[in-house]
Amino acid sequence: MILNINGLSKTFDKKKEVLNIPQLSISEGERVGIIGNNGAGKTTLFRLCLDLLKADSGTIFIDNESVNMTDSWKILTSAFIDERFLIDFLTPEEYFYFTGDLYGIGKEQIYSELSDFIPFTSDEILNKKEHIDKFSKGNKQKIGIISAMLIRPKLLILDEPFNFLDPSSQIIMKRLLLDYNQKYGTTILLSSHNLQHVTDICTRVILLESGHIIRDYATIDDTNRDEIQQYFENKV
Repeated sequence: MILNINGLSKTFDKKKEVLNIPQLSISEGERVGIIGNNGAGKTTLFRLCLDLLKADSGTIFIDNESVNMTDSWKILTSAFIDERFLIDFLTPEEYFYFTGDLYGIGKEQIYSELSDFIPFTSDEILNKKEHIDKFSKGNKQKIGIISAMLIRPKLLILDEPFNFLDPSSQIIMKRLLLDYNQKYGTTILLSSHNLQHVTDICTRVILLESGHIIRDYATIDDTNRDEIQQYFENKV
């Protein structure tokens, strides 16, 4: 298993439980979507997986390494949660090279890998000689996603990767993720409010409500898509 969670819980303000997951395992190469309304616990789960939050109880293992006891899992994992992951005073290229350096990847390789993302950049990011803080939210999101993918991790975590992208970029993003998973075998764990994107990309969908897993769809077919859609329609 690339990701193994047991007895995980997180409470804010000593009273509001935001996450309670008795057990969750994700195998290498899976494409897993986490869906749920605002406040379901999606981002909290990702932050706990990345050791950005401390759990009240439970364990999280990435590639058999405890995320809060070791650092070796970090070289296998990359993520983009929000623009706070970026370094505003760098250009996109400088940020990509900086990220590569953290993972022991040289400038030449990063430069070469960037060619795979040219359709996604829409000629709006590379060679602009602008600092990241000058870019739109959509292009900042692209920069963060590209940076996370450039290092070819075993586990890629993306929180709402379609949020600020225009329709054309969303379509390219879906193709990128599918091709990336097929080419490198990377496990992809993502959240999104867009049910269509999730079911188009993911081989497995997990439904969160108030921090609890209420359904785990191991396979996605038309019946499951209809059931997921009906669940959210009933919430209206």
